[in-house]
Amino acid sequence: MKEFKYSNTNKRYHTLDYYYKQKYGTKIMKISLNGNFSCPNLDGTVGYGGCIYCSKTGSGEFAGKKEDSIQEQFIKVKEKMNKKWKDGKYIAYFQARTNTYAPTNRLKELYEEALKQENVVGINIATRPDSITEDCLDYLEELNERTDVTIELGLQTIKEETSKLINRCHTLECFENMVKKLRKRKIPVVVHIINGLPYETKEDMLNTIKYLNNLDIQGVKIHMLSIIKDTKLQKIYEKEPFHILTKEEYIDIVINQLEYLRPEIVIHRITGDPDKEELIEPKWLIKKFCVLNDIDKEMVKRNTYQGAKL
Repeated sequence: MKEFKYSNTNKRYHTLDYYYKQKYGTKIMKISLNGNFSCPNLDGTVGYGGCIYCSKTGSGEFAGKKEDSIQEQFIKVKEKMNKKWKDGKYIAYFQARTNTYAPTNRLKELYEEALKQENVVGINIATRPDSITEDCLDYLEELNERTDVTIELGLQTIKEETSKLINRCHTLECFENMVKKLRKRKIPVVVHIINGLPYETKEDMLNTIKYLNNLDIQGVKIHMLSIIKDTKLQKIYEKEPFHILTKEEYIDIVINQLEYLRPEIVIHRITGDPDKEELIEPKWLIKKFCVLNDIDKEMVKRNTYQGAKL
């Protein structure tokens, strides 16, 4: 095949690194921050206990410490990043739990403090589709005129039975409506999905991607299900073990998913990045770069690319 349009390396899918370099002309580093948020399915607003796979940090293992101010967190995480990459600019990434789940005035304090830091070119906000108020949407729209705002919405799956099992506590209709509201205000949307959720088939996982491909979204994050210590998922797995995708199965599914995605959709993540000290299964996830390299090799072997089946 000819070189994939959205790549300047050997990748056959639209990588985030390529997108950022085209947009900003330099290396972009995400600074993961913890705004000490909760979730509506933790505090009883829509449910209790949170999603069954969610860790104690609310998926914020690599974020700053919630006890520190946003500025302190930013500086500490930035120093770690700069040991690996000397030059570049930054995206402030509010990662842990539901990062719009607070009064808008409080959100403004946190977001604006992050955006004041040196060389910050934008902000990514991870949240749920049921947790963005109209007041918050108004603010995000205004903020998006001053900087680059991206909203990351958790969906995980379109299969209703799985969504109930993992305790998402929102409907697919709610998700789709929020995508429309955000896009009406020209705010980019990135969607999180998880492969390997209990009892899901390959067809289920492909159906989730095919659904997303028909929506006005700008990016996707593909995760592999991680069974983490001290989660409800760990208890479920220990009581009644379900099939965990092998690395080979995961790679096959991801490549098929990429084939059903429009090439212009940016792939923000293509595998998980769990804390190895907390990870129970699958152990192969620890070797992240092996997974990435194997995806690349298999795509070359199959002579395929993102969007090949559209």
